[in-house]
Amino acid sequence: MSKPLENIRIVDIGRYVAGPYCATLLGALGADVIRVERPDGGEDRFISPLSFDEDGQPNEGGLIYQTGWGKKSLSLNLSDERGREILRKLVETADIVVANLPPVALQRLGLDWETLSQHRPEIILVTQTGFGDTGPDSAKGGFDGIGQAMSGAMYLTGTPGNPAKAGAPYVDYATALMSAFATMAALMDRDKTGKGQHVQTSLLNTALAVMNAHLIEQSVTGINRVGTGNRVQTSAPSDVFATSDGHILVHTVGNNLFKRWAETVERPELVEDERFQSDQQRGDNNDVLCDIMARWCAPLTTSEALAKLQEKGVPSGPVLSLQQALDNPQADAMSYFTSVAVNGQDGAFAPVLGLPAQFSSLTPNAPSAPPEIGGHNTEILGELGLSKSQIEELKEQGII
Repeated sequence: MSKPLENIRIVDIGRYVAGPYCATLLGALGADVIRVERPDGGEDRFISPLSFDEDGQPNEGGLIYQTGWGKKSLSLNLSDERGREILRKLVETADIVVANLPPVALQRLGLDWETLSQHRPEIILVTQTGFGDTGPDSAKGGFDGIGQAMSGAMYLTGTPGNPAKAGAPYVDYATALMSAFATMAALMDRDKTGKGQHVQTSLLNTALAVMNAHLIEQSVTGINRVGTGNRVQTSAPSDVFATSDGHILVHTVGNNLFKRWAETVERPELVEDERFQSDQQRGDNNDVLCDIMARWCAPLTTSEALAKLQEKGVPSGPVLSLQQALDNPQADAMSYFTSVAVNGQDGAFAPVLGLPAQFSSLTPNAPSAPPEIGGHNTEILGELGLSKSQIEELKEQGII
């Protein structure tokens, strides 16, 4: 079955998440993705290691299994002019270049938009930065947590004096998703105009987008909310509650759901209480409602509490450990994970998520093990016109 991007080549010289995962998502739709990395491997290969060598050094990590599958690998020493020349030749064959590198590094490689577009006006350059390409922070690097910190998210997630970062790097992954979305739009535009363009995303922009509703409220009202941990301030009861054997999260939004919740905890009179006539009123009086919910949950097991809430259609879920999340029967029923053999470890398999979407008549590529470092050097360099002896010489000289 054909894939939407099966005739598209992507050169991925990103690192960590925002760039590489963008390319992975596009590869799931059929694009030929070539990952360019150092001869000793990029830093992102070894994050969350799945094993260690005899010297105690990390082997491949969990991150590369999520962001590297479905790709080919070309190892290049880009600090050497010969490596940069090979990269330029490779880019000549590409439709898209994905690079979450600093602007200075792009210029050094000749991959800044001004240089690239002069030679290849039809190419699409997709870049991710920490803060954008202008302004006082434009030259700074960034990571997911910094986006969380500078968007107000950590302030609102924590409690006064104790800001808290989400464990999931949602800013990184959301930036990758927005990059892939924008790349598809750029491809559609190129089909109409024949021209490429520069697609830019940034961690700060993504983080602000996720927090935008809260920022709009602050700008218009000057309310100056402070963090309340897991407790929601604009509805109630919406918080994490302890059961006799664990914790559950309950989110009650809207008058209809509040009515169902009140019936569940056998307090139907709360629906007529003047303190609880809207989400914001309930949020303003969340101490009262959350206390009722906490006392209701305390003697029940997690399963008992969830069953009673589900009976009335009140959104709720268990707080799961990492292993429990893996063992969740709902994830199994939806076949979210693909079991991928771990390189170099007999009998070890990694649960890798493919494209996080389902289609009625399109089957995306399924996850596979990430390529070995430089695993496609001979294939790719041969395609670029290098002979076997030239490839061997480059290997001996540490260029590949």
